[in-house]
Amino acid sequence: MSLATYSTEPFTCPSCIKKIETAVGRLDGVDGVDVGFNSSRVKVNFDEAQVSAEAIGKIINDLGYPVLKTKVK
Repeated sequence: MSLATYSTEPFTCPSCIKKIETAVGRLDGVDGVDVGFNSSRVKVNFDEAQVSAEAIGKIINDLGYPVLKTKVK
């Protein structure tokens, strides 16, 4: 399993969190999503054999939350 942390532009409402958690959580290979409202960070545990960090970042971007920085461990 890998952990990716995506820094985004600030969130404006709690529904932003739910939208990201739902969309990213549905991806095959994603084992957990933690969205920090105050930190503007999205942490995702995922299996790189099933989904890439880039694909996850694209989903976040496509939802309207620009990814400013990505860190993968």
